[in-house]
Amino acid sequence: MTKRCDWVGSEDIYIAYHDEEWGVPVFDSRALWEKLILDGFQAGLSWITILKKRENFQEAFQGFDPNVIAQWGAPEVERLLQNEGIIRHRGKIEATISNARVWQEIEAEQGFSTYLWNYVGGTPIQNKFNEISEVPASTPLSAKISKDLKKRGFKFCGPTIVYAFMQAVGMVNDHLTDCPCYERVRNTALK
Repeated sequence: MTKRCDWVGSEDIYIAYHDEEWGVPVFDSRALWEKLILDGFQAGLSWITILKKRENFQEAFQGFDPNVIAQWGAPEVERLLQNEGIIRHRGKIEATISNARVWQEIEAEQGFSTYLWNYVGGTPIQNKFNEISEVPASTPLSAKISKDLKKRGFKFCGPTIVYAFMQAVGMVNDHLTDCPCYERVRNTALK
């Protein structure tokens, strides 16, 4: 693959993430929750930092099982604050626990995946950006989703975080049109 989206760095982990994961539609509720949590941990940092620590996060947060994490409290927060393999930010760790409880409510009500995908009618939005400068940091739709998540009690889910999440899980296809992944992701979404 010779041409990729402009944001992809030269590190193998970043290239693999772009080529194999980013923008591919995800419909599993737990996987969606994990990605939204990781995007929250990214706030103020680069995504490559999170990618390099993702396995550590998955181990520290027991596979990102929200039903397990929802039961956690102060002892687990203190344990995680000592874990050098993750981002040790008390607010983000505590938010992960409370967000697990919100996930449980939404999952019981309608399914977290259904809840999120209903915002795009169950089908990814196919943008056609030619330049990285055309890609927005947030949209009215990401602001709407963010507002509703916050109303339900979710934290670290502002419009920019939500839009990055939407891009990553394929709710929008924001691969640049000259990136070989654009058509592959588009065709995957249309199946």
